[in-house]
Amino acid sequence: MKRLLSIIGATILTMALGVSSALAQTENYLSIGDSLAAGQTPYQQIDTGYSDLIAMKLEMTGQLSFYTKEFAFPGYTTADVLKRVKSEEASDLLANATLITVSAGANDLLRLVQVNPTAGTLAFAQLQTDYALNIARKNMAEILDELKVRAPKAKVYVMGYYFAYPSVHATQKEGTNAQLVKLNKILQQQAEHAGAVFIDVYDSFGLNATNLLPNISDVHPNFEGYRQMANAFLHEYSGSKTLAISSNELPKPNPISFEQILEQVAKAEQKQVEKEKEKEKPSPTARAIQGGFKGYAAFMEKVRAKELFNHSYL
Repeated sequence: MKRLLSIIGATILTMALGVSSALAQTENYLSIGDSLAAGQTPYQQIDTGYSDLIAMKLEMTGQLSFYTKEFAFPGYTTADVLKRVKSEEASDLLANATLITVSAGANDLLRLVQVNPTAGTLAFAQLQTDYALNIARKNMAEILDELKVRAPKAKVYVMGYYFAYPSVHATQKEGTNAQLVKLNKILQQQAEHAGAVFIDVYDSFGLNATNLLPNISDVHPNFEGYRQMANAFLHEYSGSKTLAISSNELPKPNPISFEQILEQVAKAEQKQVEKEKEKEKPSPTARAIQGGFKGYAAFMEKVRAKELFNHSYL
């Protein structure tokens, strides 16, 4: 019995040490991708998303030195994400990153799905979706190859997707869900091939998650949905439920409109001009953890262009 207890004790100690070792370093965290990475709400605003919750938990446990989601934007396809990863402005951040999450692929597919939320129907053309999925596969492979070169210190996690239309009629779900399953399989295969980690969030939502996707005319989750996504990542990241975020840890809603984002960007730009006049040159590694949208160049460009944000995709 003593020997058995000794073995059990040693096993528990080894597991604890393994978790501690996995969580030992502080992270420079970049969230890259579409509106889920940006934290879009079900009501056409930006607030806390899964990457913000991940950063929150890592900061609480002393594991975070830097975080930004300035390379995430609503509507991004895999082609858009690839362009951002290759951009000159991303070079320094990628070079210093130790942790990257990527959300890309859903918009290649969902923009082809015709949704009638009132009638509860979905429609798509199989030939078009097959082509889009193949493009997503090629682009994701290239994104991950680029990250290997441009972010050599980073552990990369590819986020999977949930079924986004829980309010449509049950008979309408099968076809679109089958395409989403194909997309998740593609993302998983590309992640594994590149030595990245795939994060499966599909089962956390299922086909009927109206409690997580409350707006029948919108595909974005609420805070609880983003918590499910963050916890799926944190479980994979830590190897246990050590870092799981509970519902009572969720921050209070603090949504911001695209117009407010533009105002914040303008103020940040003015501050930057003042700094340049004083010949101050801030180091990329000295940036503060981003609590708002300062320097959020992608938002500035798109909002100024008055581009519309389609609620039917991410």
